[in-house]
Amino acid sequence: MCGIAGFLETTPTREESGLRELVGRMTETLHHRGPDGSGIWVAPRAGIALGHRRLAIIDLTPAGAQPMVSACGRFVITYNGEVYNFLELRQDLESRGYRFRGHSDTEVVLEAIAEWGIESALQRLNGMYAFALWDRESRTLTLARDRVGKKPLYYGWCGRTFLFGSELKALRAHPDFQGDLDSDALGLFIQYSWIPAPFSIFRQVRKLEAGSFLPSPHPGLVRVRHPACTGPLATSSNAPNGSASPARSRRPPRRSTPS
Repeated sequence: MCGIAGFLETTPTREESGLRELVGRMTETLHHRGPDGSGIWVAPRAGIALGHRRLAIIDLTPAGAQPMVSACGRFVITYNGEVYNFLELRQDLESRGYRFRGHSDTEVVLEAIAEWGIESALQRLNGMYAFALWDRESRTLTLARDRVGKKPLYYGWCGRTFLFGSELKALRAHPDFQGDLDSDALGLFIQYSWIPAPFSIFRQVRKLEAGSFLPSPHPGLVRVRHPACTGPLATSSNAPNGSASPARSRRPPRRSTPS
C-alpha cells in the first residue's frame, strides 16, 4: 500500500516553501504506508499541494515515483493502489500513440485519464485504488475511489482549505484541521462498532464512498458522483454539513476493508 495526502487553498497565500512544509508534515504521518520513498508536488499560485508515500511494487525505478505528471503536462496524480488490467490499458494507449517512461500502473492510469477523461477512464479501471488528480489547465481537483472501497480516502473542508488523505492522521497534521466530533457518526460507531462511509468521526471530514469520485469540490457543497458501468450516472450530495441523520439507519451498510 501507499499513502496520499494534500490540500487545496481557495485563497492561496503560502509560498512554495510553506506549501512543501505543510504537505510534507501531512505525508510523513503516512510513512508506515510507504517506507520506500516520498514525493511532493506544489503549485503556489493555485494553492495546491500533493504528497505521496511510496511502497514500490510494480515499478521499482524512479520512473514510478509520485506525485506523477502526465506526458502532456496537464495532469498531476498522487495514487494509492493497483490496477489489475493496466497492461491491457497500456497496450490500448500505445496503439493510440502513447509512449511510456516506466512500467507502473500509475502512469497508465494517468495517461488513460488524459486520453478518455476522468469518468470514462474510471469505468475502464479494474482494481483497487484511491487517488487525487490535479488538472493544471482547469485548476480543478478530483478525488476517486475504487468500486469496492478497498483503498481509503478521507476529505473535508476546514475553513477555506480542502484537505484529503489516506488516513485521518494526515488531515489532523494540517493547522486548519477542525476536530469537532460528529454525534451521528458516534451513534453509528456505538450501534455497529464501525463508521460507514460517507461519515467519519469528525463533523468536517467524510470518507469518499466506494465506486465514486469527487470533482471540483467547493466550500459548503460537495457533490459525489458515481460513474455507472451500465446505465445513467447517479449523483448524490454528501456535504459535511448536510442534514442527513445516519444514526436512524436500521441496517448497517456493507463494510469495505481499507488497506
